[in-house]
Amino acid sequence: MSLYLLAILVAALSGVPGLVTQKSGAKEAAALMSTSALLGILASAWVLFGASESGNSILMLPATALISWGLVSFDPIAAFFLVPVLLLSATASIYGIGYWGDHQSGARQVRFFLGLLAAFLALLVGATHAFVFLLAWEGMALMAFVLVMTEDREPETRRAAWIYLVCTHTGTLLLIGAFAVMAGATGSFAFSELPQGFASSGRGTAMFVLFLVGFGFKAGVLPLHFWLPSAHAAAPSHVSSVMSGVLIKMGILGFVRLVSWVPDPPGWWGGTLVALGAISGIMGVALALGQHDLKRLLAYHSIENIGIILLGIGLGLIGKSTGQPALQVLGFAGALLHVLNHSLFKGLLFLAAGSVVHATGTRDLERMGGLGRLMPKTAAAFLVGAWAICGLPPLNGFVSEWLIYLAAFRGLALSRWGFPLITLGALAVIGALALACFAKAYGVVFQGQPRSDQAAQAAESPSTMLVPMGILALACAAIGLAPVLSAAPLDHVLSMLAGNGQHLPTLGSLAGLPWLSFLAIPLLLLGFILWKWAAPKPYAKEQPTWGCGYTAPNARMQYTASSFADGLVQGMSWVLWPKVLGGRVRGFFPFPRRFESHLLDPVLDRIADPGLRGTAFLLSGLRFLQAGHLSIYLAYVLLTLLMLLVWMVV
Repeated sequence: MSLYLLAILVAALSGVPGLVTQKSGAKEAAALMSTSALLGILASAWVLFGASESGNSILMLPATALISWGLVSFDPIAAFFLVPVLLLSATASIYGIGYWGDHQSGARQVRFFLGLLAAFLALLVGATHAFVFLLAWEGMALMAFVLVMTEDREPETRRAAWIYLVCTHTGTLLLIGAFAVMAGATGSFAFSELPQGFASSGRGTAMFVLFLVGFGFKAGVLPLHFWLPSAHAAAPSHVSSVMSGVLIKMGILGFVRLVSWVPDPPGWWGGTLVALGAISGIMGVALALGQHDLKRLLAYHSIENIGIILLGIGLGLIGKSTGQPALQVLGFAGALLHVLNHSLFKGLLFLAAGSVVHATGTRDLERMGGLGRLMPKTAAAFLVGAWAICGLPPLNGFVSEWLIYLAAFRGLALSRWGFPLITLGALAVIGALALACFAKAYGVVFQGQPRSDQAAQAAESPSTMLVPMGILALACAAIGLAPVLSAAPLDHVLSMLAGNGQHLPTLGSLAGLPWLSFLAIPLLLLGFILWKWAAPKPYAKEQPTWGCGYTAPNARMQYTASSFADGLVQGMSWVLWPKVLGGRVRGFFPFPRRFESHLLDPVLDRIADPGLRGTAFLLSGLRFLQAGHLSIYLAYVLLTLLMLLVWMVV
């Protein structure tokens, strides 16, 4: 516990040296944030690997006021979530030395608020009282708002930041109501197990719905996701890695805490999460497929992976409500491990995307191309992240999705067909579309010929940006090649989710992690051999006269981001409603044509924005009521009081 509190303090102070000294403070901030990460990871390792449940009391320091008042506790759930929080914050801080240097406006402020964001995130994972939880939640929200608003001269940035702030505060209001309902059942705002039968009551249903929407806003669960793509795209890339990697996971933390409080969840809770997970996963990856902005593409994939996590939590809840320990273990373990895995590979992808943006000055996929030869290390890092996010062996994304697959098959074996089948179908569709999307992203960005002068003049990023990408890439490989190492930490967390002293089987006995580790290495070697065999050969200097244009291909002969995804986007046009610009080439001597397709967000751009504009237009007809005279306003007050008096009398 002492290491945990010290890690929070060091993270909060990491940006201070740059504010009080003449130096920029970039290296000092990175050093302090790395120290905070080291302290926090050591504390987490003690709880997740070395300490038994009774041994945790050594770390909790009962004499500490925070503990004695029941405000903060460093339990296995907190220890598990703290690892990605501080690891992503440290890599982002190091990355920021090269990415957001002193020549950028507000560099010191970015480092200062990034440190505070990390501190609030770290405090949030250990909060065991509604007051501390909401305090850290609001601190996290405000720090993220300021960081998204970094480039506030851009109208798009200001719009993204304000939409995020409205959504996060709406979620906070709902959480206040949920905690009030929970306190009415337990008699305290301190987190504790709910009474038997409460979850199935009317108040329990109200509490679940409030938590679902409140945490769903933060996690980006569809249709509550609409703040996420624009906010992640507008923020500096190393901030985007923290927001996508860990900030949205605080919504998942809330769901995990809720599971640990409820001893007897109704079956429809798990079914609701499975349904929302399937919708979020499929729609998230489908919307990503049609994006032209590299960072918006990655942001929509965050919604997809939140959907995968919800599938696992939903299956685990079904297992808990029906008394099936194996289904609990596989579902919850898959979801929890995917929380960690997504933090690693999505943080890596955003840092690699930031490297591309740093080199080319654009996020537009249509202005990139050919960067694999100019930026080979960035290309390799992006490829690792893309491989992992597609759930391909032998990287970490495969392991967590494997566990969720096993949970779904276990559900089928228990004759519970509906939601396991939904999970299997959703995972299959998500995996196929994710593979197509990242084939597009990697091919359009790193393969072929440059499509603009900026891309042709790009150069590799400095080591301060490459080293953090290397750390996250190694972490992705470590979990993928040795998934058995994650079994013990997950077992500690699962013991808290079971409740009622229920004894769960160990993860290793159900998931076959040892042989999965053994299989990963030959798969890696096989992949390397296939890559060497299928690698394109360089073009010969001399080519035949009639080469049909392929002897010297240029950028005009390549797939664009629109054309690559056109078939899949048009196939799903009934749900995606793409906006197509240009048309087909017709006739023997056609005029020049340019084809583009754009996907508008189905909630923000097609429902919320037009709805709010229509409401504003209708309300503008009431402007005559604002006459600007004090006497008229006093008359309004008198009229309101008279109406209230009549209503009370009647």
